[in-house]
Amino acid sequence: MRRIPVIALTGYLGAGKTSLLNHVLRTPAARIGVVINDFGEINVDAGLVTGQVDEPASISGGCICCLDDEGGLDKALEKLASPKLGLDAIIVEASGLADPVALQRIIGFSGVSGVRPGGVVDVVDAVNHFDTVDRDPLPPLRYAASSLVVVNKLDQVIDPEAVVSRVEGRVRERNPGVYVTGAVGGRIDPKLLFDVSGEEESGQLSFRELLADVEHPHDHVHASSVSVSSSGAVDPDALIEFLEKPPAGVYRIKGQVNVGGRRYVVNVVGASIHIAAARGKGGPNQLVAIGMGIDVEVVRSAVEAALAQSEEPGDGRVFGRYVRASA
Repeated sequence: MRRIPVIALTGYLGAGKTSLLNHVLRTPAARIGVVINDFGEINVDAGLVTGQVDEPASISGGCICCLDDEGGLDKALEKLASPKLGLDAIIVEASGLADPVALQRIIGFSGVSGVRPGGVVDVVDAVNHFDTVDRDPLPPLRYAASSLVVVNKLDQVIDPEAVVSRVEGRVRERNPGVYVTGAVGGRIDPKLLFDVSGEEESGQLSFRELLADVEHPHDHVHASSVSVSSSGAVDPDALIEFLEKPPAGVYRIKGQVNVGGRRYVVNVVGASIHIAAARGKGGPNQLVAIGMGIDVEVVRSAVEAALAQSEEPGDGRVFGRYVRASA
């Protein structure tokens, strides 16, 4: 069964989490499940969520990181992971008070079958971040959990590049492998987060995407992707080396590979690597690398090297550890 990525959406109040969520929900043909965190008796975000939401689920009891084992997140995920819904992704929009480190652990250790960690997206307020969140000599621990940091509201600062660079420098002190990008109104390319079932990669923009480019010509940046196929069995050690240290700009990697007579599904989000046994045998190796600002030829060469057939493959111990951890 295909495992649905569970994406944690975090960020302090006012950073633009709901704007990003609303933007992603407008993705044509996407089927997204949403878990919205209630704070106290007032659902602060549910009334702002628009678009086609399949089976939205609310969780009460304060911030998600404070929920006990019976607190409801697994129940919500189990409901949304039902195959009959056919969701492409589940997004957990946390309270501004939620701790990304704790939330990452809760999702990572979820006992719900049919889901997998899809990364932690932390939204940063470009205007107020260094006055409210990152004020101490040491960078906040929240940076350590993030796989994607979105520096939002760049239209409200004088020097956007300088702000993104400053945030990136601080984040990398805690998390060298993090992916940092800028945005206006939370508008990032949804391909950084999930795949749309049945989506045809024709290279042409949909009407909605074209409309977004007309309305926001300077802040709607599209991700790039590189696809490579090969035959035969790949070297598990060479594959892991690529997955652990992809070329600059690559945030997601997905596909299927043949290793040691078996076929596996690979999903990488930031530093999180998920490898699971696939149904059936045979078929080509296929990997797709996705990111922004990537050097296409450099990425293609790296993927080709990772998928090259090897007469003397490595022992695959690290590969096996990832498979066991992903089970």
